[in-house]
Amino acid sequence: MNIYIETYGCQMNVADSELVASILKKEHFSIVEDINIADVIIFNTCSVRQHAEDRVLGRINNEMSRKRSKKDLKIGVIGCMAQRLDKQLNEMNSSIDFVVGVDQYNHLPAIINGLYNENDFECNTIVNDAEIYKDIYPIHSGKFNAFVTIMRGCNNFCTYCIVPYTRGRERSRPIDDIISEITEIGKKGFKDVSLLGQNVNSYHYKNVNFAELLKKVNKIETIKRIRFITSHPKDLSDDVIKVMAESDKVCEHLHLAMQSGDDEILARMNRGYTSQHFYDITQKLRKAMPDISITTDIIAGFPGETEEQFQRTYDLMKKIQFDYAFTFKYSPRTGTKAAEFKDQIPETIRLERLKKLIELQQDITTQKYKEQIGKIKEIYVEQISKKSEYEMAGKSRDFKITVFPGDSTLIGKFVKVKITDAVGWTLKGELIK
Repeated sequence: MNIYIETYGCQMNVADSELVASILKKEHFSIVEDINIADVIIFNTCSVRQHAEDRVLGRINNEMSRKRSKKDLKIGVIGCMAQRLDKQLNEMNSSIDFVVGVDQYNHLPAIINGLYNENDFECNTIVNDAEIYKDIYPIHSGKFNAFVTIMRGCNNFCTYCIVPYTRGRERSRPIDDIISEITEIGKKGFKDVSLLGQNVNSYHYKNVNFAELLKKVNKIETIKRIRFITSHPKDLSDDVIKVMAESDKVCEHLHLAMQSGDDEILARMNRGYTSQHFYDITQKLRKAMPDISITTDIIAGFPGETEEQFQRTYDLMKKIQFDYAFTFKYSPRTGTKAAEFKDQIPETIRLERLKKLIELQQDITTQKYKEQIGKIKEIYVEQISKKSEYEMAGKSRDFKITVFPGDSTLIGKFVKVKITDAVGWTLKGELIK
């Protein structure tokens, strides 16, 4: 039976799709990349914003003609949207045959088989805060970069975020399970590994915390680069910063979500840190690793945000000088505390503030990239450039896409490149032989 998986949302969902593929393949299902030969279409979904859910519902509607022409075709929804909406999804669209939550992927083979034994709509979204999918290793879809989930769930309950309600409480994978998976994927040719969790800094299994985990992963001989996402500022310890600086495989890049530069708004968001604490972390990181790239997330127009409070966010962005920022206007999310706040900001003001943040960050990023000109960087070559067959493209240790003249024999190799130009968010350079 052919299964086609379509993934939406964050890296955690990408990793979960790879996990689901492994579970299904073990039970003799075939994972296919061509939707036209699929017997079952699975949508792995995101609930972080309403737009994300609307997009999936639109895609399912687009597949109605396929389902009418192929009577035995089944459509399923998994992931955060499945967890949040449960049986409502079948009420929204009766063509959805099954809905499975994030803790019940082991039941997918039986659920799918049941649909072909005259079972009606199937739904299993039972929360299991103990589920870590132990000893199940994902089928990694990339060729060079692999995501490795080290923990599941979240305990933070930021007032704007739906994740703790869809993914349950924090639980960490056994250390031996993580080391074994990374060792094996390194043997398969993956040299760049990203450790995943909603808050990796709070990883804790028995006597091993995140700093100790990084030390252990750094000793694995089959890999060459280590990244991790996502880091919560309140849990980023001095020990983790020290290990980052001392570990040759841990890359000089950190994504650290600031969200706001105003203390009152941060408190309303339930972020657990102040603007000064966040700023101090960035300075510790740059002192320990002068070449580190720091990226962030920022929300414009959170409920109750005044012009003065927005200006504090703007000023802190300007002061810190992030390499890149993912900026969003606040969107109310049903089921979160912030959606119930009475002092919602009008859409026009949210958009105005977002525009200012985008313009500021564009200027900062342009300057940051120009500062790379003249530097020699190690590039992990991943593919032929999309713009020229005579150029290769890859990522630097500080997570910047870099393009340079070369041929396909370099793909999968680490090379030294001297940066000669910065075009948009891409560095251009010359291969040092």
